[in-house]
Amino acid sequence: MRKPRFPPMVTDIVQTALLACDGIEFADRLACPACGGALRGYDTRKKQFAVIREQDRERIIHVSVRRFTCTSCGRLCHADEPFYPDTRMGSPVIDLCVTFACSIPFCRTATHLSHLGVVVDRGSVRNYAKRTWGTIPTADMFGMHLPFSILSLSSLAASAGEGGSIKGAELLAACGFPSAHRAAPHLPVTGDERK
Repeated sequence: MRKPRFPPMVTDIVQTALLACDGIEFADRLACPACGGALRGYDTRKKQFAVIREQDRERIIHVSVRRFTCTSCGRLCHADEPFYPDTRMGSPVIDLCVTFACSIPFCRTATHLSHLGVVVDRGSVRNYAKRTWGTIPTADMFGMHLPFSILSLSSLAASAGEGGSIKGAELLAACGFPSAHRAAPHLPVTGDERK
């Protein structure tokens, strides 16, 4: 099989998008999803968001997700987070898997992702591509489809600048999660407004 060729800009877009998520904290949830009761903080967990390849080593991108207990029903729930239900990777990585798998076989999808610096095994690609996520919006760039979540995150990272940070609500909005209606990534905001 011939090695896939991607314009260097595509690799930069994907890498920038995923690296921008490293260390972001998700700590907001308004009410219990089961009963609507008030929430009390429980703990914060570190979750794996993505694995990327930098030169010859793999780097794990982590995010922190706060957990809460409901004061009414006692149920444990997570803050709003950019993960699809029952998945162990961030939604932008899954969006890439599903988008690529729509036009090429699973094994080639894993290879293409590897050449973009994203580490996902063939079995995970197959599992994610076979599940129903709804329509994943994409844009045609350089003859290939890229998910809007990746493009939005890359743009958000570029607007934050070198050493700037992205807030959890902004990342949720960039990934298209409805719980993030509080922050729209396409509107310019100052640092004080962002907080």
